[in-house]
Amino acid sequence: MTKTTQTSTDVQDMVAQADTGARSPTGLAGRILWLVPLCWSLFQLWYASPLPFIFNFGVLNDTEARSIHLAFAIFLAFTAYPALARSPRDRIPLLDWVFALAGSFSAAYLFLFYTELAGRSGAPTQMDIVVAVTGMILLLEATRRALGPPLMVVAGMFLLYTFGGPYMPEVIAHKGASLNKAMSHLWLTTEGVFGIAVGVSTSFVFLFVLFGAMLERAGAGAYFIKVAFSLLGHMRGGPAKAAVVASGLSGLVSGSSIANVVTTGTFTIPLMKKVGFPGTKAGAVEVAASTNGQLTPPIMGAAAFLMVEYVGISYVEVIRAALLPALISYIALIYIVHLEACKAGMSGLPRRYKPTLAQSLLSFTGTILGLIVISAAVYYGVGWTKTVFGATATPLIGAIVLIAYVALVRISARYQDHTLEDPNAELTEVPDPGPTLKSGLYFLLPIVVLVWCLTVERFSPGLSAFWATVFMIFILLTQRPLLAFFNQESSLADAAKVGVIDLLESLVSGARNMIGIGVATAAAGIVVGVVTLTGIGLVMTEFVEFISGGSIILMLVFTAVISLILGMGLPTTANYIVVSTLMAPVIVTLGAQHGLIIPLIAVHLFVFYFGILADDTPPVGLAAFAAAAIAKSDPIRTGLQGFAYDIRTAILPFMFIFNTQLLLMDIDSWWHLGLTVGSAILAMLTFSAATQGWWFTRTKWWEVAALLLITFSLFRPGFWWDMVYPPKHEMPGVLIADAADKLAIGETLELQVSGETLDGKQFSKHVMLPFAEGAITPEDRIASTGLMLRQDGDKMLVDMVEFGSPAEQAGIDFDWEITAVSLPAVRPMKEWVFIPTLALLALLGWNQRRRAKKLGHL
Repeated sequence: MTKTTQTSTDVQDMVAQADTGARSPTGLAGRILWLVPLCWSLFQLWYASPLPFIFNFGVLNDTEARSIHLAFAIFLAFTAYPALARSPRDRIPLLDWVFALAGSFSAAYLFLFYTELAGRSGAPTQMDIVVAVTGMILLLEATRRALGPPLMVVAGMFLLYTFGGPYMPEVIAHKGASLNKAMSHLWLTTEGVFGIAVGVSTSFVFLFVLFGAMLERAGAGAYFIKVAFSLLGHMRGGPAKAAVVASGLSGLVSGSSIANVVTTGTFTIPLMKKVGFPGTKAGAVEVAASTNGQLTPPIMGAAAFLMVEYVGISYVEVIRAALLPALISYIALIYIVHLEACKAGMSGLPRRYKPTLAQSLLSFTGTILGLIVISAAVYYGVGWTKTVFGATATPLIGAIVLIAYVALVRISARYQDHTLEDPNAELTEVPDPGPTLKSGLYFLLPIVVLVWCLTVERFSPGLSAFWATVFMIFILLTQRPLLAFFNQESSLADAAKVGVIDLLESLVSGARNMIGIGVATAAAGIVVGVVTLTGIGLVMTEFVEFISGGSIILMLVFTAVISLILGMGLPTTANYIVVSTLMAPVIVTLGAQHGLIIPLIAVHLFVFYFGILADDTPPVGLAAFAAAAIAKSDPIRTGLQGFAYDIRTAILPFMFIFNTQLLLMDIDSWWHLGLTVGSAILAMLTFSAATQGWWFTRTKWWEVAALLLITFSLFRPGFWWDMVYPPKHEMPGVLIADAADKLAIGETLELQVSGETLDGKQFSKHVMLPFAEGAITPEDRIASTGLMLRQDGDKMLVDMVEFGSPAEQAGIDFDWEITAVSLPAVRPMKEWVFIPTLALLALLGWNQRRRAKKLGHL
């Protein structure tokens, strides 16, 4: 066996161990290990579809569905993943069959005995506790097999904390819990293992993973890679730029950083080395691009779907908040690649064709903005049909999509030579982008269907993914027969048979890709359950405030470090659940106490970003190991270089915490949106130049400092503007009625409140209270927030708080004092800071170009 083949085998084995399970038994065991994932996928499709309600058969509530979902995941974790490295992979030992059946029974216990358990809620029988303990132990073992020891250790430590509360240090001590209480809470209710995380895995995540597996099986992954290479391969460091774009597009297909590295890296890393990138940097570019694939809307990593439940917003709002950071992160990585190519004097590969001006423009902008254009075209281009045609718009658009699909397949049939090239053959020139692009345009239609369902129909993420998956099933069954029909190359029966095989294999691979996510969300649910059972969340607020000294920046750094450390061993989804459960409420609470109102979505995206960055963090970053195996480079150095490239992504979360316009919040006009997007992209490009030590030529230390200052000013102009013009006008609390009268409809009442907590501690924080749109008078506006006030001398006190009101949700209690009311100050827009900032940037650019000309770099 050659060294290349061995490396390829090692990489694929690494992906199998991380994502799908390394076992491939033969005989009856092999058939079972193929049939069970198939059944899991069919069950998930049935549960997500409207069919159970149409036929009034197989209707399941959330708890029952979660129970069955986890039963499948645990069964496959024991059968698909060997217990140890030396365990057999060509057969399944008897003990693993026992564990698989016992674990799946324990998980399915809530479904099998749902009525009985509901009748004795809070009073478990001995059988209930035995099943719960068995299930908990086997879940931890399944987690170790599928994901390695770290998550199992974290979950185990939280379990120990549950029982050992009285023996813990005073700062985190609690009264402890009995075995009956703990197991009942964690296994027999939806507060622990079967909580929100498994619920999201059941309702949303599985279908998106299945959708990606079908896209990959249909050939979309290879198509995206070829298109990116044909459009960008001729540029300086072109294969590396193609790797960035291809990895972003592959994020649609795979939610796994490792699978993304292998899918695109086997093609792009050798080409990067060919044009001059050393192995370490070639692997690092692929790692940085692939880890960011989970940031790319409209299909993001599994943790993004958890935000829908944890933050309480729609998935469309999550997409909107994540869109600009993802866009500027990828543009910056392409620019970093360009700077690396300039430093090394690289060139791209030669082209087979002479490009037109339109093709050149397409190369630069089309590959970056393609998905945004598609999404905008769906929303604004055909979204109007919903208003014009009403209920008939959906079948009308469906018919148009089917006609477009047949037409695009007919076009693609003429260019199949561009998709059938040997992927292992050495490429010496860039293919013509026109035929390459036309060879698979119909792969964009499922994304159109998904965006339509999410943004126009406003379906839930699960139902949107279901209809997109149904369309993918149709494509898998029909694309080969249609291509054969249009090309008249093979019999339709043979092509149809291959289509059925593709469908079945994609159903199996989609389910196997879900094993790790299924057990990860369940194990992370242990952490969530312990937090609710023991009340450690409240303790964490005091603990973190003590460590950070009340500093928001230190608190965010502390959170980022925790995410990176946990992420070295935990998958992104589990990392997000653990850290967001512990830290997100703390950051919001302490921010409010210090006058900074931080939107919850900003904090959750902060945790999400650093959980993803952990995939390339040495010494454990598995994505770096996969890239290093392909590049034949040192994995630690590859991971360090990849993390250096990802610094651009690491600063984004800190910036959007303090400037929520980067999350497309508080944008009041189209030109304001353009200004925000343009300044954010420019800021990231200047930061990339600063960190790479190169712009038009090598930068000097003072130029690096100036570029970093420019970056900060573009990202956060309010920092300087607040020094000149205070952002708020504060009034005494007794003037709350005057303040409420001055607010416009849609604005919120910002209060500084103070009071005493249940344990006798003085407490002070800022709160934002929305008032009802119909409230006109100041008194009505205050009442609509749920506050009933009384004035005591020069103090305004809370007399009563209405249950379920905004004031009650903000944590305000009776007898608290309204110490101050804040009104937005009338001041010039903060973007005026951009004028001196851009002048300084222009001066630096002029100086750089002057030196570059002298040195012959231009």
